[in-house]
Amino acid sequence: MRPAQGLVVSNHLSYLDILVYAAAMPCVFVAKREVRDWPAFGFFARCGGTVFIDRQSRASTDDAARQIDEALQAGVVVMVFPEGTSTDGSEVFRFHPSLLEPAVQLGVDMTPAAIAYRVQGGEERDVCYYGDVHFVPHLLQTLGRPEVAADVEFFPERGAYAERKTAAVGLRDRVQAMRQRIRRTSGT
Repeated sequence: MRPAQGLVVSNHLSYLDILVYAAAMPCVFVAKREVRDWPAFGFFARCGGTVFIDRQSRASTDDAARQIDEALQAGVVVMVFPEGTSTDGSEVFRFHPSLLEPAVQLGVDMTPAAIAYRVQGGEERDVCYYGDVHFVPHLLQTLGRPEVAADVEFFPERGAYAERKTAAVGLRDRVQAMRQRIRRTSGT
């Protein structure tokens, strides 16, 4: 069941994740600063109220935390990808706890979520946006695929955490387990 409020934390595979989650529920995303300048995606991200963060700047992290806090207090679902990067899907990286702090301080529910892709005539890794992959060629290649389907799962239980590091470990473990189950049941 999709959450109606609070913080949602997910693994991160691609810019496609944002489109999938935006279609699944109204929410505000937290994204790296560079996304703001991407063709089309940057425009829509700015229009959607995305919180942009410069991962190299402590001041930017503090500003993002303030914006997350404001959105959570307004009852808006905030979506974060606490791995801090997108991956090739082979594993769920450790979750960085800093962006979980506003939810911890407010005592709001955090919902683990997992995403996986099924690619006709290919494998999930083919649509993952990671490493040194360049955006425009990757986007064109992805758009040229005959079918890409996303599987999303929200953990049925959600809750508040008293400490962000404990939250990061517990949420990551749940996301990893959900992702493994999705991949087993969907055959990816």
